[in-house]
Amino acid sequence: MDLVAILISWFPFLLTGIVATLGLVIAALGIGFIIGLPAAIGQVYGTPPVRAAINVYVWFFRGLPLLVLLFLFYFGIFPAIGLGDVSAFVVGALVLGLHGGAYQAEIFRGAILSIGEGQMTAARTLGMNRLQAIRHIILPQALLIALPGWSNEYPTVLTDTSICYAIGVTELLTRTSVIVSTEFIAMPIYLACAGIYLVLNYTGIKGLNLLEKRVAIPGFEAGSN
Repeated sequence: MDLVAILISWFPFLLTGIVATLGLVIAALGIGFIIGLPAAIGQVYGTPPVRAAINVYVWFFRGLPLLVLLFLFYFGIFPAIGLGDVSAFVVGALVLGLHGGAYQAEIFRGAILSIGEGQMTAARTLGMNRLQAIRHIILPQALLIALPGWSNEYPTVLTDTSICYAIGVTELLTRTSVIVSTEFIAMPIYLACAGIYLVLNYTGIKGLNLLEKRVAIPGFEAGSN
């Protein structure tokens, strides 16, 4: 049986791995956003204890290799708190999200800091409190500024999903390895797997680029305010 026939026969099996990989990416980016944006706000506008706690989080999750974090949570933290039966997929998505959130926090923090302090002062002068000014004045601009940098998280997270293979998540690489061990054909099948990653990467980046263009405001850029 030639390679094309092999891949066609295994495609439904491989498709489940692609779905799992995309699920990990979407979950990780979502968790990272939910954590990273408030963390960035806390870093810029929080009290010293809040900033210190956030800095520890960022330092911890940026300072450890992703594989170490996966093992730490899957074999250590989750069993220690009575959650040893949580699926590998959930652990993988959570760890990828926490890891990505530390990087997203820095992306959003930089975007917030790029907005002139005068805008906060002007908002307060108009009668807004600090939270209202952040929500209605600072964040809408910061999100636009951060979008290109945030979009770069997609290919990073996509490639990071392959590391979840180590804890048994049945993502694309795991499924590919099963096919290799069954068919005893390594290089061509792994090359096909690499091609799938490239297609997913290209498609996702193109989609995010379209989003950037759709929400872009002509003449608006960091440092122009």
